[in-house]
Amino acid sequence: MATIDEQIREIEDEIFKTQKNKATEHHIGKLKAKIAKLRAQQELHKVRGGGGRRYYVKKSGDATVALVGFPSVGKSSLLNYLTGAQSEVASYQFTTLEVIPGIMEYKGAQIQILDMPGIIKGAARGKGRGREVITAARAADIVLLLGDVFNYRLDILEKELYEAAIRMDREPSDISMIREDRGGIRIRSTVPLTHMTEQEIAEIIRVYGIVNATVVVRDDITTDDLVDHLAGNRVYIPSIVAINKFDLHYPGVVQKIESSIGRDFHRLSITTGEGLEDLKEIIYQRLGFIRIYLKPQRGRADMQEPLVLLSGCTVRSVCEHLHRDFVNLFRYAQVWGRSAKFPGQSVGLDHQLQDEDILTIVTRKG
Repeated sequence: MATIDEQIREIEDEIFKTQKNKATEHHIGKLKAKIAKLRAQQELHKVRGGGGRRYYVKKSGDATVALVGFPSVGKSSLLNYLTGAQSEVASYQFTTLEVIPGIMEYKGAQIQILDMPGIIKGAARGKGRGREVITAARAADIVLLLGDVFNYRLDILEKELYEAAIRMDREPSDISMIREDRGGIRIRSTVPLTHMTEQEIAEIIRVYGIVNATVVVRDDITTDDLVDHLAGNRVYIPSIVAINKFDLHYPGVVQKIESSIGRDFHRLSITTGEGLEDLKEIIYQRLGFIRIYLKPQRGRADMQEPLVLLSGCTVRSVCEHLHRDFVNLFRYAQVWGRSAKFPGQSVGLDHQLQDEDILTIVTRKG
């Protein structure tokens, strides 16, 4: 019987040989669904077997940034500049053999930066310790893709991350599914579907062994969107692109980089300092931090030192940040600012906060 790797290669060969057009899009989608299912089985076997090395880095600070790039593009030097951490620096490849963390303090936020070993082509399948590196990257809040003026084919890195179920600069599609005991696959869409028919959606769902379900689709999804939802292991992470060694740039390289990357990038030179301070601000803004001012009961709010948390945080997030017992002892909170319907509104743990809110937390006596 063919191994999982052999089955995946066989399906990939079929996809490669299939002419890409509207008529074959559905067939290719089913093949991608089969690959995603096989890879999920593959990962499950590895977990059960305990094989394969994994990099585990304890998350620290208010957010985590993963430095992902080719070997010797300056990741360790950048970490040292941003955080003061001592990551080994040398001019030869594969200097960093472990994930090395450091903390960058900026505008009241403590941002963990991870210096990852360099990724090479084939990383998603484990080449060059790539699978272990990507496992650590999946837990980050943002990916900083780093190249240099000699190694700028970041599309290769993006492809490796994509194959490892990391979806950069995207949001998951709005799909919900309730399994039923009978009735087959019933599709309900709240928007016009232009990429797939309801029959095609149902057929791909059956590839995953689901034969009875009610599926509600609120986006105009593609086959890739549906496969990502069914696979259940995708992570959606924002990204920044930076190109180092711009002190060594040569005629025509900017145009080559722009053509290769196809998106905005930030110019750096760790040697001259070009762009380094600006990069701190870019990271801060891309992470989407908000400032929360804490106010004690019957006291004044501390407007000098806000609590800095990621956008989308709740009152529960603040409680967990302040003290592990605050959630258990929580009675109610009061909020003033953009998220409040009126000044001093009483709210619960699930209330979502906005930038520059003022917050009072009231707890029971422990």
